[in-house]
Amino acid sequence: MMLDLSGIVSDSIVDGPGIRVTVFSQGCPHHCPGCHNPETWDFGCGTQLTVQQVLEIVQSNPLCRGVTFSGGEPFAQAEGFAELARLLKCRGYEVASYTGYTFEQLYTGTPAQRQLLETIDVLIDGPFLMAEKSMEVSFRGSKNQRILDVPASLVSGIATPVTSPRWMGEYA
Repeated sequence: MMLDLSGIVSDSIVDGPGIRVTVFSQGCPHHCPGCHNPETWDFGCGTQLTVQQVLEIVQSNPLCRGVTFSGGEPFAQAEGFAELARLLKCRGYEVASYTGYTFEQLYTGTPAQRQLLETIDVLIDGPFLMAEKSMEVSFRGSKNQRILDVPASLVSGIATPVTSPRWMGEYA
């Protein structure tokens, strides 16, 4: 399966706790004013990589234990990102994803979106809102965005915040 990507950062420290690989999808339907990555909005103009190629890039970083999907909008390519997430999880990686959708929209979204949701650990949800922009919230651009524990959210059917100090920016 192919993914349309705008890039891969193999040693990110800003897209989640620890040293992570961040995979940037190409294409986004949200077009949030003030978006940090507007170059990722257009669909079909990224670099085509197979899920296996992306997996090999992730595995080439021996310090990485977490992978973050960003964008663009990973849930616009939900089927391919779900396949990648399954392979990463089988190898012990923590998988997180940013999205401009809310958990509630994805929970009742397309079957492919639900499949991706079911394969990740952490979801940073909601559109970037310039009026809510903050440098004080960890791993988010605006205060309306939530960091969610996806397995707990799926069990309860209600968006459940992450309680891990790692994700809240507390590195004690």
